[in-house]
Amino acid sequence: MSDKQDIGAVAGLKIDVLTETGWFDDARFRADMAVGGGPDQTQYRVAWDAENAGGYAALLTITLLDGDQHKILLDTGWNTGWMDYVFERHGVDRMLERGEIDCMVLSHWHLDHFWGIESTLKHNPKIRLYAPTSWRPEDWMLLKEKGNIQVQDAGGRMVSICRNDVPHEGELILTEEAGPDGSGLYRLLPGVALHMFDASMLLQVRGENVIYVNVADKGLVTVTGCGHPGIMNLLDFARNRIASPGLYGCYGGLHLSIFDTWKPEFDQIIEDVTRLGMEKMGCNHCTGWMWAEKATTHGVPIIKGTDAYLSYPKHSAQAKGSHAFLGNGDSVTF
Repeated sequence: MSDKQDIGAVAGLKIDVLTETGWFDDARFRADMAVGGGPDQTQYRVAWDAENAGGYAALLTITLLDGDQHKILLDTGWNTGWMDYVFERHGVDRMLERGEIDCMVLSHWHLDHFWGIESTLKHNPKIRLYAPTSWRPEDWMLLKEKGNIQVQDAGGRMVSICRNDVPHEGELILTEEAGPDGSGLYRLLPGVALHMFDASMLLQVRGENVIYVNVADKGLVTVTGCGHPGIMNLLDFARNRIASPGLYGCYGGLHLSIFDTWKPEFDQIIEDVTRLGMEKMGCNHCTGWMWAEKATTHGVPIIKGTDAYLSYPKHSAQAKGSHAFLGNGDSVTF
């Protein structure tokens, strides 16, 4: 008897790239991190350049087998000014106010996925929220209290690095690796489940939620924020733990050539991903342009982006006209 979990199926999945630009300039981000103590320091001790802050967020629209549609917000970005613009542009602010978004899934507690939480809560402070159980006291203060965290910058001045004036009042499900019943899965909707990977990452953050969507007659789509646990680990979980026709696709950050530096193991990942036979890879964010471009030349079915990002008021210094992956304002349908 198979020990794979049956999560059901959906008729379709559309993902809108609200914003995949965690920050706008890699060099500035790395310099801030170095001055603040390096990647092993907590993110709450670094005087980040507010002008460099963007954010990651995606809107999932799931069509059930009976035709009903449901929406899930994945992450809430970093800079509240940027996220307010993004949410207004895509109508997410009004969807939140009208209660049209079922829940928000926080993939992990990194600043570019979480610190823009006020942009979500100001429109619906009672939204149901899934977040990794491995929070820090500062995370809790920013989420549940009127948090305003300040640090000393290089000039000795106290500066605010993150703030939220609208505490979360809704149901909070703190996810654990075993899941609520030992299966490792939190069922969000028929055909949609979440698994929390207990992985450590830079800036003293731990744990990442990953969403799995089983599209009828096609297979599983793996949806990530950053993919810190490793893309092959995420895909292996899907293959080994969830009943489906197979692996159909993925979306999100794959955490590979994040600062566009190459490592020998990236070549093996290209081979491994190709072997799995997925039909659509909608990657972006921390995947890295370098990996996406090289993977495409090896036949990996990466979905190219468009010029939509150019209509946003600010662009990443790393953005390329090659459209190597999905950018701000793009969308993908599975």
